[in-house]
Amino acid sequence: MSDKSLEHVRNIGVIAHIDAGKTTTTERILYYTGMTHRMGEVHDGTTVTDWMDQERERGITITAAAIQTTWNDHIINLIDTPGHIDFTAEVQRSLRVLDGGVVVFDGVAGVEPQSETVWRQADRYRVPRICFINKMDRMGADFYRCLDMIRNRLGANPIVIQIPWGAESDFKGVIDLLSMEAITWEDQLGAEPEHLPIPEELREQANEAWQLAFESIVEADDFLTEKYLSEEPISIEETKAALRRATLAGKAQPVLCGSALRNKGVQPLLDAVVDYLPSPLDVPPIEGLNPRTEESESRPASDSEPLSALIFKIVTDPYVGRLAYFRVYSGVIRAGSTYLNITKDQRERVGRVLRMFADRREDVEEVRAGDIAATLGLKNTFTGDTLCDPNHPILLESITFPEPVIQVAVEPKTKADQSKLSDALQKLAEEDPTFQVHVDDQTGQTIIAGMGELHLEIIVDRMKREFKVGCNVGKPRVAYRETITRPATADVTFKRQTGGKGQYARVKIEIEPNKPGEGYVFEDLIRGGTIPREFIKPTEEGIREAMMSGIAFGYPVVDVIVRLVDGAWHEVDSSEMAFKVAGSMAVKEAVTRGGPVLLEPVMSVEAITPEEYLGAVQGNISARRGQISSMDVHPGGAQAIKAIVPLSEMFGYATDLRSMSQGRANFTMEFARYERIPDKLAESIARGEVA
Repeated sequence: MSDKSLEHVRNIGVIAHIDAGKTTTTERILYYTGMTHRMGEVHDGTTVTDWMDQERERGITITAAAIQTTWNDHIINLIDTPGHIDFTAEVQRSLRVLDGGVVVFDGVAGVEPQSETVWRQADRYRVPRICFINKMDRMGADFYRCLDMIRNRLGANPIVIQIPWGAESDFKGVIDLLSMEAITWEDQLGAEPEHLPIPEELREQANEAWQLAFESIVEADDFLTEKYLSEEPISIEETKAALRRATLAGKAQPVLCGSALRNKGVQPLLDAVVDYLPSPLDVPPIEGLNPRTEESESRPASDSEPLSALIFKIVTDPYVGRLAYFRVYSGVIRAGSTYLNITKDQRERVGRVLRMFADRREDVEEVRAGDIAATLGLKNTFTGDTLCDPNHPILLESITFPEPVIQVAVEPKTKADQSKLSDALQKLAEEDPTFQVHVDDQTGQTIIAGMGELHLEIIVDRMKREFKVGCNVGKPRVAYRETITRPATADVTFKRQTGGKGQYARVKIEIEPNKPGEGYVFEDLIRGGTIPREFIKPTEEGIREAMMSGIAFGYPVVDVIVRLVDGAWHEVDSSEMAFKVAGSMAVKEAVTRGGPVLLEPVMSVEAITPEEYLGAVQGNISARRGQISSMDVHPGGAQAIKAIVPLSEMFGYATDLRSMSQGRANFTMEFARYERIPDKLAESIARGEVA
C-alpha cells in the first residue's frame, strides 16, 4: 500500500438480493485477479468469502467478508455482503465504509425486494455504483426488462455500456459499446477473453444502443453538453471521463452484463470498477465532530493528516480472539501504537494489524489512509466507534441499525453450559448489533432477539458449534411495542421517611405521542433550579428504564416525547436514587393516562407463484391478516404478490407456501414498520393468550 498512490485504491462492495450471484461473481474476481488458483462454487461449499460452516451448508452469505486483491495496478478492497434481509446490518455497515458498489441483478428476476433495500441503503450513504446484470445464460433472462426495472423501480439512471451477445443457452459474450467490439470467452475457465469485430447481425442494434448511451452521458455532463451543442468532436477518453464524473456524482450508473457462473463478463466488470468507481480521493473528506469544540471538522484522505478511523465490524475468531475491522479515513494506524477511542473516551492499544483475506490473514506493520484492515487487542471498542489521534480528536458519524423484531428464550442444558452460554451470548452480541440479549424480569428467562427466524437459527447454531454450548430454544415470539395515543401529564412526589436520612423527590412530566418511527425523545424544561442539574440525569434514567421494561402491556414504550417541566427537592433528603424512582413513577402514571396501545411489527412480503396457485396463495395471505398492495406478472407467467402482513402471522409460512404450490412458489420478507394491533387481539396478548 505504501508505494501505491491513493488514486489506485478501490474500496468496493458486492451487493444484491439473495441468489443474484454475488458470491459467485466475487469468486470469479478473486480467480481472475490471481488471488486464488481454483474457482470456488457456492453449491460445492468451496467459496473463499463464504467460509463459515453455516454459509457453506446453506449456500448463503451470512457475514460480510473483506478481501484485498489487485487488478491493472489497482488495489481493490472487496467486501462480499449477504443478500438475506435477516443480515441487512452486514450490508449497512459495509456500505458505511465503502466508496463504491457493484449491484448484481438476476437477469431473469430483475429488481427484487432486497435489491430495492440495498439500493436505498447505498443512496443513504451516497455510494456511487455500477450495475451487473448476471445470469444472462439462464432460461427467461431478459436484459432490457431488467434495465426497465432498474429505471422504474429504483428511480435510477442506468447507462448501458455493454449489451448481451445472445441470451439464455445462446449467450456467447458481450458487445462493448465504448470500444465497439465483441468480447467472448471460449475457454472453459474464461481466463482469456477474445476481442472480435461485432457480428453483422448485431451491428445495427449496437449502434442504436451506443447512440442512446452517448446521449445519456452527454446529458449528465455540462462540459460535454457544451461541446456537443458546439458540434465539436468528442473522443472516447472524454466520454469515459464524463461517465466517471456522472457515476461519482450519483447521476448515472453504468450497466454491464454477463454470467459469472459460466465465467463470462467478469474481466470487463473489473475494468469498469477501476474506470468508474471512486478512489478514496474522489469521495468528499470525511466529516466529524470535534468533541472539545463541538464544531464540525473534515479530514481529507491523506497519510499526513491526524488519524481518523471507523470500526465497522467486530468478529470473534476462535484462533486469534477478538478482531476489529476498521476503515482508515485519514492518517496511519501502526501496530503497537495507542490511540483514543473518542466514542468511549478511552485510550486503546492496537496490537497486531492484519490484512484480511476472508478467514485468512497476514500481519502488516501499518495501514494508511483509504485502506481497510483488522486489528487485535482492542478491549472496549465496538461497532461504530471512532479511533483518532489523542491530540486531534474527531467523532465520526456512527452506524445506526434496525431494532430486532423477533425473539426466543434460550436456556442452558446443564450447569456447565450456564457460564458458557452467557460468554457466548456476550461475544455474539458484540459482533452483531442487530442481535440483542436481555433477561426477562418476570420469568428470569434469557431472551435473545434478532431480525428474523433465520437470523436466530444461525445464532443458536453458532453457539452450539463455535462455543460448544448445549441449549434449549423456545418458540419464536414477536417483539411487540407500546405507545400512547394522546398527551398526558403526571405530578408525582416520592417521599420515604426512615429512622435517619429520608428520601424526597417531586417530578412533574408531560408526555405526548411522537411520529411513528421517531422513537423516544426527552426534553429538559426545568428553569429556575426547581430540580438541581445533578438530579436531571437520574430522573431521565428512571423514565427510560421504566419505559424499556414496559408499562401497560409489559413491552418497551416507543415513539413518545417526555418533557420534564417541574419538580421540587429537599436539601437533606433528596438524592439521585429518589429522583430516579420519582421519574419512573411519573412516566408509569403518565403512560397509563395517555391511552396506551400495543404495536406489532408488520412485514413487507413478496410471494412469487405460478398462476395456477394464485388463488390459494392470495387466500392464505388474507387469512394471515395480510393486505395485498400490488400484483405483477413475471417472466414465464409467474405472479408476484406484494403484501403487508403482521410478523406474528408469518411463522411457518415457508412450509405452507411450499405445500400449497407443490414447492414451486417462493417468498421474501422484510420489516416494514410497527402498526397498532386490533384491540381484541391486544387484550389477548396482554392476558398472555397469544405468544
